[in-house]
Amino acid sequence: MTLKEYKNKYTEEDAVGWDYIDSAIEKIYPEQNPQHYAPQLPYALGGTEPIDGISAYNSTLQEPHFHYISYGFSELYYNEESVGEEYSKLGFELTFRLKKYSDEDNVNWACNLIQNLGKYVFSKEKWFEEYHLIPANGPIRSNYNTDITAIAFVIDKELGVLNTPHGEVQFLQMVGLTNTEYEELKQSPSTTKTKELLEKLKQNNPLLITDLERK
Repeated sequence: MTLKEYKNKYTEEDAVGWDYIDSAIEKIYPEQNPQHYAPQLPYALGGTEPIDGISAYNSTLQEPHFHYISYGFSELYYNEESVGEEYSKLGFELTFRLKKYSDEDNVNWACNLIQNLGKYVFSKEKWFEEYHLIPANGPIRSNYNTDITAIAFVIDKELGVLNTPHGEVQFLQMVGLTNTEYEELKQSPSTTKTKELLEKLKQNNPLLITDLERK
């Protein structure tokens, strides 16, 4: 899309990137209204949470789970300077699939986790790519007895990669790893080793749904 086409199609009131993300999600969850979480005070106005929104969908694919999708690592709003770029801002959004045990499951903690990763990214000026690995510095869910203490990243099987007027957006799915798995990868860290582990996990868990009870 050229700048002229962009200016003819959109106005400064349009959330161009956000709408593209919504369109991609609607193909998977056409009739579902997600639980949506947004900071009370936007980051651009002095808020402390850098991710503008996180939606949590209920998925029954493979097994019942929550499917979280972030809005904030990519260019969400009208921005003429971003038109035609290779990547939309940081070039990714995060997703997370969490095994569902009941309808009363507390899902807020996962939103806090995504926000904390956002704070890390924006404060350290780093970004994530497929097969990156990061420790959670303790249980992935605080005050919860779980062996999941680290996160690896992989392209989300359903959402994949999205092309927008601002550039490419990869939907990077967070995958919870046990402390044993993380310690083994840490001994000789490489994208190849992380990929091999994730491919092994896919054999019994094709969607790489994170289960806090996994040992």
